Amino acid sequence: MLININLNFFVLALIWALTIVMLILAIPRHQIREAMLIFMFKQVLTWLLGFIVVELGLLEYPVREFAYASRSSFSFEYFIFPAVCVVFNLRFPVGRSFTRRLLWYLFFPSWMSFIESMLEKHTRLVHYVHWTWYWTWISLLITFFLSRQFYIWFYRKGQDSSAKPADSAAKRQ
Repeated sequence: MLININLNFFVLALIWALTIVMLILAIPRHQIREAMLIFMFKQVLTWLLGFIVVELGLLEYPVREFAYASRSSFSFEYFIFPAVCVVFNLRFPVGRSFTRRLLWYLFFPSWMSFIESMLEKHTRLVHYVHWTWYWTWISLLITFFLSRQFYIWFYRKGQDSSAKPADSAAKRQ
């Protein structure tokens, strides 16, 4: 059991390290403010959705960082999903064809759902009780869409009041 728990925390640490490297490589310095906005907005969405799913008993996180404080996964809900959402938004293929943008929307929930289903199958980091990969895929797709719309709205609204963000989302859409 101890080896299994250590393996789970090793996998979690590896995911954290990869996520940090991804953020460092994907976020230009002039977009850090935008990254923080996207990150915090996605945290709100994942906290609410994650809380509901865990409290309804649809999903469990048997091995988690703060086992006595919360039944949700701090890593997935508050760091990994929001960090990936930052990359999704800041690297969004603005000005490209509809097909390319659609594929971007489909790509992110697809690879994340695949990884989560592998984690569910081979680790104790996540356990589907009354859940399946396609619910993850749908919830990710919706939250990516909502975060993208919020990002565009926020910076468009800022432009209307003569504020100049570092990199305008209005130009990108």
